[in-house]
Amino acid sequence: MQNNKCSIGLTVMLAILTASLLATGTRAAAQQERILHSLNSKIGTQPAASLIFDTAGILYGTAEYGGTHAAGTVFEFTPKPNGVWDAKSLHSFNNNGKDGTNPNGVLVSDAAGNFYGTTHEGGKYKCIDGCGTVFELERKAGGAWTEKVLYSFDDNGTDGTYPDGGLIFDAAGNLYGTTASGGANGHGAVFELTLQPNKKWTDTILHSFNANGTDGYLPEAGLIFDAAGSLYGTTYEGGADFYGTVFELTPAGSGVWNETILHNFGNGTDGSEPQASLVFDAAGNLYGTTYRGGTDGSGMAFELTPAGGGAWNETVLHNFGSGTDGANPSAALIFDSAGNLYGTTSASAYNGGGTQYDGMAFELTPAGGGNWTETVLHDFGVGTDGANPYGALIFDSAGNLYGTTSSGGADSGGTVFEITP
Repeated sequence: MQNNKCSIGLTVMLAILTASLLATGTRAAAQQERILHSLNSKIGTQPAASLIFDTAGILYGTAEYGGTHAAGTVFEFTPKPNGVWDAKSLHSFNNNGKDGTNPNGVLVSDAAGNFYGTTHEGGKYKCIDGCGTVFELERKAGGAWTEKVLYSFDDNGTDGTYPDGGLIFDAAGNLYGTTASGGANGHGAVFELTLQPNKKWTDTILHSFNANGTDGYLPEAGLIFDAAGSLYGTTYEGGADFYGTVFELTPAGSGVWNETILHNFGNGTDGSEPQASLVFDAAGNLYGTTYRGGTDGSGMAFELTPAGGGAWNETVLHNFGSGTDGANPSAALIFDSAGNLYGTTSASAYNGGGTQYDGMAFELTPAGGGNWTETVLHDFGVGTDGANPYGALIFDSAGNLYGTTSSGGADSGGTVFEITP
């Protein structure tokens, strides 16, 4: 490991976003979706996370099921000159109790091109089906890959269990993530993994969500850093109204991190139950989605703006679920260089709208006066199309969008798709 380790996937995405000078207004009407591959039990099935690019333009992702042992895979998609993408499984997780099983989170890579991720279950300690792991997939010469478990979570009363979100690196090469349960109070935890001189990784719990749930519980998404080194995330439940929170963890020295609740969801027509991680804009505002809540009960996109004195003000950018709109967004939002937001909904509106009720890809465009206009880029679920996208979208350098669906496709195991302007 190197001390200047960083995420190539994140670096590539930021470079892509900077280069993607996309015009607004007319492109949405000309969007075309193409299935790059219909996933099957050999490559992996039911992907729930977004994809990442490497510097060569190859796509990588995780599938929750499928593979040699039906316990999930890490897969690779390589573009060919004829427009076809070659698909292969790089690693099949094993259900023998030691390897991880059922990866849900997005991958992150280091400067050497190795991948890191989490599995929801598996590992050497037994909860019900194993408490989950953090793993590394190391790139070897000749195209080979070797997987090793860096850490197995333990249901010992203090450790976190069942990680669902992806990981992030800090500048020193430490890994950070969340577990949906476990911790000192059983309501989930935020953890740090640090590489020791003996090449072992040690786990430190930075925050255990409290027993009564008022500071949030069930964190399902990954974390993000700000420039000062504070961590930000969401909890699916808990908070003052028990419909989820946005939280900040600030390092206070000597290994102590202080938690601040930036927003409690669920008051009136507010959103509820956020499942996705957050994203900053250049001004330091936070953006995200909630799975439910809003005026139609089908989720919403929101912005949190710092208001001074530690307070943050929430603005609802869009309420999902009306007419032919999408419903129940589970994924994080992404920006293009023009300040437009892109995302997916795992379902479509049920009140007479939507084509197959199988989810949508959408764009949110600032319309002035604090208003945002939503445009549906693609309605999933027709024929052998994919269905139910749970992961975020990513851009390539030409402004095309890529993502996964957890079901649908020719083999009903989900798809990898491209949306072209």
